[in-house]
Formats: sequence, C-alpha cells, structure tokens
Amino acid sequence: MIIADVDAQPTVAVKSLDRAKTFYGDVLGLKPVGPNMPTVQAYLAGRTVIIVYESEFAGTNQGTAITWAVGGGFDHAITELKDKGVRFEHYDMPHVTLNGDVHEAGGMKLAWFKDPDGNIIHIGNYGH
Repeated sequence: MIIADVDAQPTVAVKSLDRAKTFYGDVLGLKPVGPNMPTVQAYLAGRTVIIVYESEFAGTNQGTAITWAVGGGFDHAITELKDKGVRFEHYDMPHVTLNGDVHEAGGMKLAWFKDPDGNIIHIGNYGH
C-alpha cells in the first residue's frame, strides 16, 4: 500500500500563524519549508515535515500532538527549551516519578510542554 511507504506529516492547528511562527521557528528552531501560504506553514524537523495551520479548533486536542525522540540529547534539549521560556507540564501518572520538570519511568526521561495554543508536545530520551 502506498500510504505505508510514505512518511506521515504531523499537522498542528494554531489560532495565529504569526504567533506559531515565533514558537516553531524561534523557540523550537525549526526551519520553514515549502510555500509560505497566509494560513499554513510547513517546518522541517529532521526529515519530518510538520504542517502548522490556522484553525478555529486550535488547542482542542487533549493528547500529544508531536513527539521528538531526542535520545542522549534530552538534558540539553530541556535546558535549551527552559532558556527560551518554555514551561513544562507536570502530570500525575502511575509508575512515573516527577523530578523537577522531567518525568522518569524505567530509565526513560520524558517531558511535555505546550505551544502557545495549548497543543501538547513531548520529548523523550529514547531513540537516536
């Protein structure tokens, strides 16, 4: 099947593309790619294209919208994000310990934060 052979593109709804450009471009450091349309902007994250678009339904997803598996770069990523003013979310989950802003479970380090519209973004020390 063709779909199984093509990379998927995460798609995130935002209320203001201008505000999203500051967050995704400046805070997260993603490179804009593709045509710059008035209500849509694509960003490159590794080899993945993330589509950010304006929608009245922005921020209504209660689950994780984007995940980055940053491997050994986890601690550095946390420091960089904090330095740019990112506030991390704290969740109460079974078998998970919260250590500052980092959730720990079975050797994994996990953190969640939100974009300006409330979309949940996750990073973990797995992968890479």
